[in-house]
Amino acid sequence: MTKLPDFEGLAMFAKVAEEGSFAAAARAMGVSVPTVSRAVARLEERLGARLFNRTSRQLALTEFGRTVCEKAGDVYRLAEDAENAAREMSAEPRGLIRLAVPMSFGVRWVAPLLPDFLRRYPEVSVDLHLSDATVDLVAQGFDAALRIAALPDSSLVARRLCAVSQLLVATPGYLQRCGRPLHPRELAARPCLSYAYRARSDVWRFTNDAGEEEAVTPAGPLRVNNADALLPTLLAGLAIAELPDFMASEYLADGRLEVILSGWHLTRGGLYFVTPSARARPAKVAALADFLAAHLSAPTWLAAQ
Repeated sequence: MTKLPDFEGLAMFAKVAEEGSFAAAARAMGVSVPTVSRAVARLEERLGARLFNRTSRQLALTEFGRTVCEKAGDVYRLAEDAENAAREMSAEPRGLIRLAVPMSFGVRWVAPLLPDFLRRYPEVSVDLHLSDATVDLVAQGFDAALRIAALPDSSLVARRLCAVSQLLVATPGYLQRCGRPLHPRELAARPCLSYAYRARSDVWRFTNDAGEEEAVTPAGPLRVNNADALLPTLLAGLAIAELPDFMASEYLADGRLEVILSGWHLTRGGLYFVTPSARARPAKVAALADFLAAHLSAPTWLAAQ
């Protein structure tokens, strides 16, 4: 005998006892009469005793059947309750969403949106995990993540929300003092700040409209694992740095930073809403995906470029 209880047999037995016949139970459950009959026979064999006394005109519980019936009915009702609760949860957004977001992006662009989302969906709560390190959604139990870059992991389902570009920037003061570089290879002699969690290593790879390519390994006085930590040194005019456009936009708009090497392009990636493909997407996650798409598909930072 297997250790797992015969839940199907118990449920069908309970329904037959409730309906008073195999045919009525089969109709109520949407299955065939032979399916119900086989399930009850299998349960009787497993338990070692008859559950019903059968005649051509009558079906009656045995004394043993009456003993089992109440508990079997509880199993059936609990299963129905569990399914109904699951359907309700999948139909209406409710429950906890564990969401992983890069720190700088999350603080600037996701956290300010959450009050509106939480007002719109009062039965949803959000556990917002802010980190520039890439999390394993499945192993660490996340429902979704926002990711910025190309996504090589084919085990994930990704919805592209908008474009994200990397910009090479410096202060006007730095450019006046040290001159404006005209070609990426000139960066080898310049102080350049670097970011530890770049998607494609520490190398800056440039392309231009003519199809030329140039790779530069930045070297300078500071390397960080969060891009916000670059800003004080960058804004002090001590070096050049690569920033994503969603961070650089406010400093470009007020003139504190300028784009350099505008004829050359760094990584052109995107912002993606990512979920594990192995799970069905519940209503709460679908609601968050649609909400973020509505607010981030045409973000205001693009206006500053």
